[in-house]
This record gives sequence, C-alpha cells and structure tokens, in this order.
Amino acid sequence: MCGRIAITLPPDAVRAHFEYVEQPNFPLRANIAPTQPVPIVHATRDGEAIARHFSLMRWGFLPTFIKDPKDYPLVINARAESAAEKPSFRNALRRRRCLFLADGFYEWQRTEGQTSRPFLIRRQDRAPLGMAGIWETWIGPDGEEVDTACVLTTGSNALMSSVHHRMPVLLERSQFDLWLSPDERDTDEAAQLMRPAREDMLDLLEIGPAVNKVANDGLWIQEPATGEPPPPAPKREKKPKVASGQGELF
Repeated sequence: MCGRIAITLPPDAVRAHFEYVEQPNFPLRANIAPTQPVPIVHATRDGEAIARHFSLMRWGFLPTFIKDPKDYPLVINARAESAAEKPSFRNALRRRRCLFLADGFYEWQRTEGQTSRPFLIRRQDRAPLGMAGIWETWIGPDGEEVDTACVLTTGSNALMSSVHHRMPVLLERSQFDLWLSPDERDTDEAAQLMRPAREDMLDLLEIGPAVNKVANDGLWIQEPATGEPPPPAPKREKKPKVASGQGELF
C-alpha cells in the first residue's frame, strides 16, 4: 500500500537523478495525497532516440473503458503480481510505465485496539525514490483528457513488514531505462523488476500524527514522534486561484 508521498529535494537534484528533458521549478511538497496531481516521469521514442519527460498526472488510475469516473473506485495502487492479467492495467503495463517522483512515502502501522502510527520511509542515502507506476490518458464523453497514474506495489521486505505487508516497487537508477522503455518487447524483462526493495535500501522513522491531515504540508510534519500533541500547522498565505486547464502540483 502507498497512500501518501513526499517530494522535498531541490528540483535540480530531482531532475539530475531522473534525467528528464523539462526543467520544472516546483516547491517542496511533504504530503501529496490521492486525487492530487503527482509528478511522474515517462519516456517517448523518436526514431532511435528515447527521451524522458516530466508530467503532472492525477493520482488515481482510470482505464480508457470507464465511462463515468464516479462509477469506478479510486485506484491509487495496483498489485504487481496481477497487473499483467487485469484488463484495467495490462495495456498500460506493456506500453505506459512511469516513475512517481518522490524522496519519501508514508505508511501506517495498524495494531488492534491502538491508534495507527505513521512512519516516514526514505532511502538511507536520502536520494530520490523511483517508484514504479503505470499511467493512462482517460478521455471523457465530451472529449476532455485526463492523465492518470497509480503506483505498483509488491510484498514487503523484512524491514517494511514490521509496518505493513505491502510496499511500493522501488527501482534503482540503473533500472530506469528498462522500466521506462516504451517498447512493448521489453515488457517481460521489465516485469522482473517488480519485487521488494533490497533490505539495505530504506529506513523507517516514526513521525507524529500531523501527516494524517491532508491540509498539513511542510517538513514539520516529518519530525520524529514525541508522544506530545502535534504543534498547530503554520499559517499559509492564500494564493489567488487562476483558471487553468492544467493540473497544479502546488
């Protein structure tokens, strides 16, 4: 399961890690939630050249055959073990693989009779996380187009199993080319990458409950748990809304 992510590293560092063409300048986001725009990278082919591109997509996958999104559940994760067999995901897995851009994600340890405890999961070296995903462009009856995506999950490794039995598929930089390949012939080989992360990749940090509220956003929500009530959220200056046909990450 993966239901919240963070991207808090400088844009230049993220771009250098994922090597996409665009140069977006985005501010820190520490609490990105489903249905919000999420930053992803995908690849396109032009002749022999393959280029990686940055995009914002709705976190919540919609297959092309869906007529009305209201009649379809919010799909933020897809199981790696069965994605190739599901009509909803198999075409995207063959042709539209992507990486969610993040440097951390959150998971909740649920114990019977106790309040769920949130954990922040990051790479030990604090490099960005390449979270394997798939994407699809949903076209509405009136012709509107919405780019949507979801995270692929697998069984947890030993570290993550102490918190949850599922985890995102996390890829190394050396695996990005194969995963992002737009060539259908690479599908079977790319599918072999969908496995639990190695044991020495990640670390866990129990944090306070402020992350539970989607409106809370900022590095302050990643502070270690203290057992004390969380501090009030810093006041954020309201920005005037500007009409736009593009999703906005911030």
